Amino acid sequence: MTEQERLFRKINERFVKAFAAYQLLEDDDHILVGLSGGKDSLLLTELLAKRARIQHPRFQIEAVHVRMENIRYETDATYLQKFCDELGIPLHLVTTNFEEDIRKAQLSAHKSGIKPKPPCFLCSWNRRKQLFNLAQVLGCNKIALGHHQDDLLHTTLMNLLYQGRFGTMPARLKMKKMPLQIIRPLCLVPEQMIRQYAEMMHYQKLVKLCPYEQETNRATARRLFEQAEQDNPEVRFSLWNALERDGKLIEEY
Repeated sequence: MTEQERLFRKINERFVKAFAAYQLLEDDDHILVGLSGGKDSLLLTELLAKRARIQHPRFQIEAVHVRMENIRYETDATYLQKFCDELGIPLHLVTTNFEEDIRKAQLSAHKSGIKPKPPCFLCSWNRRKQLFNLAQVLGCNKIALGHHQDDLLHTTLMNLLYQGRFGTMPARLKMKKMPLQIIRPLCLVPEQMIRQYAEMMHYQKLVKLCPYEQETNRATARRLFEQAEQDNPEVRFSLWNALERDGKLIEEY
């Protein structure tokens, strides 16, 4: 077995453990994968496509790549199409923008005397809106996102430090207002494993030229987490166990 095969096996074991532990996949699921083009979403698409071939459980998978007209934060659509074709799954390309929303948000915030939403929030919100819309058009009952374990742990720290609450992005989120669930099948996979595998597979990297990109609370939380993990390697497991004990990994919203 090659080093690449050994690493894929380790990642796949954590992937399978996650969908068993948090009931992420079931027979007859129709899943829409948010394929941003980054290493995480590429791996998630590959894992789900290969799992679908086993037919245990039986589920259908499609992918979507959302482009923002006014933000240069994208990958080559030809590469993404080829990637999905080789895996045998349909790829949908959706284009949107959020310039009008920024003006509306700023005007509304000014009138009400509150701080307007930052561009990063609006960009993310509009991308997510496109995922929800397409999922319902295609008849999907689940949307799969490529957040890994580090993402969930960094979010936990962000919520504690900046919002004064204990919580994270759950592994499975059931929506109350629509027949959809958000699942994060990479929730047990550390980012370092994904980075190593992406390099071995020569995943094409994103072009990131966003004019709004800047230092964020997430970057601060990442640094704090990395420092804490250097001082105590058990930090990752302690935080994760706390999330599980408090029921934060399976939620309804």
